[in-house]
Amino acid sequence: MERTRPIIALLYDYDKTLCTQDMQNYGFIPSLGMAPEDFWRLANAFGWHEKMDGILAYMYTMIVQCREKGVPFLGICLGMQMAVVEFARHVCGMADAHSSEFSRTTAHPVIDLMACQRGITDKGGTMRLGAYPCRLTGRESWAFAAYGTQEISERHRHRYEFNNDFREAVAGAGLVLAGLSPDGQLVEMVELPGHPWFVGVQFHPELKSRPNRAHPLFREFIAAARRYKG
Repeated sequence: MERTRPIIALLYDYDKTLCTQDMQNYGFIPSLGMAPEDFWRLANAFGWHEKMDGILAYMYTMIVQCREKGVPFLGICLGMQMAVVEFARHVCGMADAHSSEFSRTTAHPVIDLMACQRGITDKGGTMRLGAYPCRLTGRESWAFAAYGTQEISERHRHRYEFNNDFREAVAGAGLVLAGLSPDGQLVEMVELPGHPWFVGVQFHPELKSRPNRAHPLFREFIAAARRYKG
């Protein structure tokens, strides 16, 4: 069966040190038996800027293609948030769903500023930073298959989160909340069941990944790309 190109998608926060050319030079793409056009990545510059509307539009197009055509997808931090926005818009019927980081007028802010961040004006080192525990909600998930345990710890860097006011609607439409904070209040991971591999995480697995010891999510993400490529 002919596969849709690209065959792998990574959506994450902006990191100027990581680009497709870097991955080509360091052997990442060739090692998978892929060409650069097989790899669909988008790094978003942190926060709002003058190109944000175009970047967000491209994000939505990318996520729709991955969700509908079965392209393996890993959304990191903002990547997870935009996957939730796309799901809310196109599956839950919330046409104006958005993150309140980018829209103050949406009636469906499925991603919103964390309660502990409200009122903070000093932006220097005041995000939710560092390692926090997370509990996987079940054993029948890609997350559990990757980690092999329900108790994990990951590093974070964010101010916005999944808005619990929409948890019932989004989960009821089929998006699995695969990982939560120990108190159950923060959504840390989402998955799309019935898809070859579609995972979004609020944390940053790249901060714990090493060239000789890949993070479990990256390992499984690449494995899914290999399967999809066939």
